[in-house]
Amino acid sequence: MTFWQNVVRFQREKISPRIALRNTIGVALPLAFGVALHEVPAALVASIGALNVSYSDGHEPYPQRARRMLAASVLVGLAVCAGALCGHHPVLAVVAAGSWAFAAGMLVALSTAAADLGAISLVTLVVFAARPLPGLHAALSGLLALGGGLLQTALALGLWPVRRYVPERRALGILYVELSRAAASDPQIFQVPPASAQSTEAQRMLATLGGDHSLEGERYRSLLSQAERARLGLFALARLRTRIGRESDGSREREILDRSLEIASQILKSIGDALLAGEPAAESDAALEQLQALAEELRTPAPASDEMAPLPTLVRDARLQLDALAGQLRSALDLAVHATPAGLLAFARQETRKPWRLQLQGAFAILRANLSLKSAACRHAVRLSVCVAVGEAIGRSFELRRSYWLPMTIAIVLKPDFTATFSRGVLRLAGTLAGLIFATALFRVLPAGPAAEVLAIVALTFVLRCWGPANYGILVTAVTGLVVLLIAMSGVSPMEAITARGLNTAFGGAIALLAYWLWPTWERTRAPEEMARMLDAYREYFRAIREGYLHPNASYAAELDRTRSAARRARSNLEASIDRLSAEPGTTPQIVKALGSLLANSHRLIYAVMALEAGLSTSHPAPARAGFRRFADDAELTLFYLAAALRGSPMKQDTLPDLREDHHALVHSSHAPAERYALVNVETDRVTNSLNTLSEEILGWPQEEGPADAHNSS
Repeated sequence: MTFWQNVVRFQREKISPRIALRNTIGVALPLAFGVALHEVPAALVASIGALNVSYSDGHEPYPQRARRMLAASVLVGLAVCAGALCGHHPVLAVVAAGSWAFAAGMLVALSTAAADLGAISLVTLVVFAARPLPGLHAALSGLLALGGGLLQTALALGLWPVRRYVPERRALGILYVELSRAAASDPQIFQVPPASAQSTEAQRMLATLGGDHSLEGERYRSLLSQAERARLGLFALARLRTRIGRESDGSREREILDRSLEIASQILKSIGDALLAGEPAAESDAALEQLQALAEELRTPAPASDEMAPLPTLVRDARLQLDALAGQLRSALDLAVHATPAGLLAFARQETRKPWRLQLQGAFAILRANLSLKSAACRHAVRLSVCVAVGEAIGRSFELRRSYWLPMTIAIVLKPDFTATFSRGVLRLAGTLAGLIFATALFRVLPAGPAAEVLAIVALTFVLRCWGPANYGILVTAVTGLVVLLIAMSGVSPMEAITARGLNTAFGGAIALLAYWLWPTWERTRAPEEMARMLDAYREYFRAIREGYLHPNASYAAELDRTRSAARRARSNLEASIDRLSAEPGTTPQIVKALGSLLANSHRLIYAVMALEAGLSTSHPAPARAGFRRFADDAELTLFYLAAALRGSPMKQDTLPDLREDHHALVHSSHAPAERYALVNVETDRVTNSLNTLSEEILGWPQEEGPADAHNSS
């Protein structure tokens, strides 16, 4: 059922008329000039280049968008030239297609964006290998395709000078609005921490500002930094409010915190709305003064007659968090109201500041590490390479008309996971059939002449780029009609193109699905590794917090930002893996339930770790107790062992450290007043509980094949 839900899913959030409009202009302009100048063949090549590069357009910040679209333009130009050159020799064409397919498949190991670039360039190579050209003409075709891609890139970046930071500001606005919602609700320990996805997206959007030292760039980096710290403060206050409520339900302090979070929610929403609207935030001096007054009320002890007074240590921690939150909101408001930054905080963006040489070395290191059949990326690359080469060979051996649609369909349908491959296969076949029926009807009613064909191409391009991203079936239907029209403009009979497309698409889809059925890469073999990577990321995050407590006079802000962001990315990857797993055939409910339970209990762990980080930013430097280093070391060791168990290492319960005994020793390792370490005592207890629960679940895996067997199977 989940598989079919994935097939028919319509993602409204991916609809973008603005992007569709500029992409349509990029495709239509070369065609219009070509028709006017009677140079239709050259115009078609440029339009195809613009169309292929349009898939790399998006809402990302302009620097990210520019790099990706320029890379797509160059790759498409090279693919056009290489395809046209090798098309003269059948054996060379098969080898070139197979080699390019292997390289495109390996790019899956780098990122989704890299994989998309590989797929687009592979499809381009296959298409132009079917129309061989002499050397000079092949080079000119490559340049025309590059020119079409550059035109599309220029349209996507045209507003950069006047709307330079719009994508970054929008991401920050969404984050602040989500923080406003989080402030008004209680966190659920078995769910993802609030505003996680929005924070990750804002981090990604602002990553390109690492070298931007303008006032605006500093302003947005500071807004993100304040949002991250306010998020931790809100989270800690919500937990303290719950604990105070348990100690003295209906207390004065609980009411103060309720009111404080309500005011904070209003201020955050004001900042978020202002960022989304692109206008200065409204002054909120009165709200800030009220928030500060509420923090002062927590300094005043409850009346002696109040039998329900909460523990003083909880109230003290709440006051420290509220003071810090008020300062963060004041700074964020100042940044949102004025153009100059106030109280700038350094926000490290190591990856964007690396030289290109180091970035390339890192990419090659990842690719080398994945050159093994144990790697899902390598298995996908081999599968894709063989199938594309077979498709190219079949098309040329049997001299099929428009044979390039056969390997092209394989390249588009075949993906690293079952859900994407089979859902795309189903939608590819259904969409092609619908598109061919539509194209047939269209040619019966379309007036003769290039002008009508150009208008039809414009309409279909807009549909393709506006609604196509929301559903793959819509995309395929529009692409089918669009390609038939483009071929018709080159002088080929529409009915010939329609028939050839239908037959070759069916053959290509069948080959792709058969190959995946014969040699699948099941998500259930990859999910344990994703869980292990998440635990590794949590261990790195916990280590940064540990160092902060062991060295209270040193600053670990940059390391905390880096490891916190990495932990969120790892958790998002695991969630996506579990979603894909649930759609696979043969997946038992026990497997999905076990992984879901592990994920839910990992949320409990990360809540406790985040609370420890929140304590770092508000508590006065205090020497770590003798038992803290031992507890922290054993917590890290436990996370390491659990990740190893998920990767197949033999593990028994008695191998793991005794965290409960470590926690007992920690609590009793100092003669200092207990309230001085109250937060650490409570949150390390929660770390202990969650890690012990995770240990029991991982070591007692309930499925027929445990994590070790699942990881080693293929």
